[in-house]
Amino acid sequence: MEKNTDDTIFLPLENVESEHCALIVDKGLSKVAGVDSHKVELNNRRAVITVSNKETIKDVIATIKDLGYGVTTVRKKFPVLNMSCASCAVSAESMIQSVNGVINASVNFATTELTVEYLPNMTNPLALQKALQEVGYDLLIEDEASQQNSFENIQQEKFKKLKQKTVLAIALSIPVVIIGMFLMDIPYANEIMWLFSTPVVLWLGKDFFINAWKQAKHRSANMDTLVALSTGIAYLFSVFNMLFPQFWHQRGLHAHVYFEAAAVIVAFILLGKMLEEKAKGNTSSAIKKLMGLQPKTVIVIQSDGTEKQTFVEDVIVDDIILVKPGEKIAVDGKLINGSSYVDESTLTGEPVPVLKKHK
Repeated sequence: MEKNTDDTIFLPLENVESEHCALIVDKGLSKVAGVDSHKVELNNRRAVITVSNKETIKDVIATIKDLGYGVTTVRKKFPVLNMSCASCAVSAESMIQSVNGVINASVNFATTELTVEYLPNMTNPLALQKALQEVGYDLLIEDEASQQNSFENIQQEKFKKLKQKTVLAIALSIPVVIIGMFLMDIPYANEIMWLFSTPVVLWLGKDFFINAWKQAKHRSANMDTLVALSTGIAYLFSVFNMLFPQFWHQRGLHAHVYFEAAAVIVAFILLGKMLEEKAKGNTSSAIKKLMGLQPKTVIVIQSDGTEKQTFVEDVIVDDIILVKPGEKIAVDGKLINGSSYVDESTLTGEPVPVLKKHK
């Protein structure tokens, strides 16, 4: 990867084969607002620009493409691990967008998936993964086939551990709630509640504090921050009141403890996360079944009129695909010739095929 300053961008160019082409690109760059400096290096097949705003890169790439040339970029999708709420997706997305060389990035919390477009000469998936790890998230980087299997295994294992933690947290919280609500006058009530709530807050809920600290280091916050602050303050305040009740008695106040609140909050948040993980697992399974309905190969009409069977992954824009009656349509496109009935049940739910014909 290129070593560069924070505002210097190296754009690998395509189809720039002569000095004349380089001059055309360079002249086009001069007209893009936000480009502080620009230079086209013909020998290196790249443009070197400095920008004051990373959003300008999108305009630069669009301008180069409008001129009839191209910029080599990579567009990929990666599963994102350890996200717990929608703000986590926003935080992860902002971290990826801050990586030099990233053009576009979006994180979908529902599918826990990152869609990113980046310059391969300036960054790579490992750099993106490192950026996310700094704020407590992670990126699953593998080939697509093993990636899906690994992601499902990770999700299943995560759900299993989360279920165990949730059951244990609820079991430990029940006696704390009973004592805190109905049996406060029994001997050593505070000590018993302390004994049961400590593992719930400090052990089963430790991930909230770890993630909150990672967010705080980057001057950010998410749901983990709220949970850590609420449960941590309630727990510490209760411990102080239990050990030093005279501090409040001397001021004419009763030393209340809130162990049950801290324990119940952690238990309920864990329960919510467990139900969320279960819903995500069901959604992923349904999506995988739908993807399994997609044909693996298509028939592409070559420029000489011959037919060639091609893998769906190898289809590119402007390819002409032959879809025979009864076959499934593998990719999005526009009908340019012929007519037939198409089964749209997977999209509309209607079982009756719909007539499609070229107008």
